[in-house]
Amino acid sequence: MNKTQIIILLVLVSAGAIASYVYSQFARKNEDLAHATPDLRITSSDLIRSFETDEKQANEKYLDKIVAVTGKVKDINKDEKGYYTLVLGDENAMSSVRCSMDTSHAQSLALVHAGYHVTITAACTGFNADELLGSDVILNRGVVVSNN
Repeated sequence: MNKTQIIILLVLVSAGAIASYVYSQFARKNEDLAHATPDLRITSSDLIRSFETDEKQANEKYLDKIVAVTGKVKDINKDEKGYYTLVLGDENAMSSVRCSMDTSHAQSLALVHAGYHVTITAACTGFNADELLGSDVILNRGVVVSNN
């Protein structure tokens, strides 16, 4: 093999490896949290208090973790695209836990109403602090695992 053929071969192998990686990332599915083992279990009020007391420490403990959160349903919101957000917390408090629900488990919300106590498993993705309107702990890919 001459030098040009070796370079062409290396370019083709590299392009194939890059294409394979890009495809695997594009086709990747999020983990279904319905049967996931949570890293932590906590009540909605304790989770909110943790972030409001020391956001930096709470981020280290909860951010990018799978959490099982138990609390009272304040509201269930459905947007124009049909995506649901479950809001947990004390009715009299401005702060809450807002969880975007996994669309593949939306049917489980038919049995949930404001005032019910539920446990959801979800990924903790952040905190929005707002002293005037109340702060929100943000969860994603939520699944109702128990409805009391």
